[in-house]
Amino acid sequence: MDLTYRKANKNDIRTLVDMLADDKLGATREDPTSPLNQHYLDAFYSIENDPNNEIIVVESNREIVGMLQLTFIPYLTHVGSWRCQIEGVRIASTYRGKGLGSQFIQWAINRAKERKCSLVQLTSDKQRPDALRFYESHGFKATHEGFKLKL
Repeated sequence: MDLTYRKANKNDIRTLVDMLADDKLGATREDPTSPLNQHYLDAFYSIENDPNNEIIVVESNREIVGMLQLTFIPYLTHVGSWRCQIEGVRIASTYRGKGLGSQFIQWAINRAKERKCSLVQLTSDKQRPDALRFYESHGFKATHEGFKLKL
């Protein structure tokens, strides 16, 4: 499969929101209605204007087939190193199970290396056992317990 990776642009937002909503959990927390909820546009422009955030899409034959967000975080720990946080990973339903996710995660790891990160981290909902196994198969370890407080 011939894949192209690039930063998302404003013309992609509708597709990205639809991808985020296209699973069991996303269907309960996203708003894919038209017109597009202004909060998505505001968030996209904030991410786009932040040099330490990137929304990346992967395309096959000019069709967006995957997305993720990278956030580059400076830390005082680990001798003042940088970390890369991977979030919002989605592969279009018609492309799942074809190895695309593995290629995309490897691309993201390489991008973190380009940015001189010493660690790549991510979270995945405990209700996604397939995703948890997927990340473990790519060398990620569940070394910490994560906490979230919904506001």
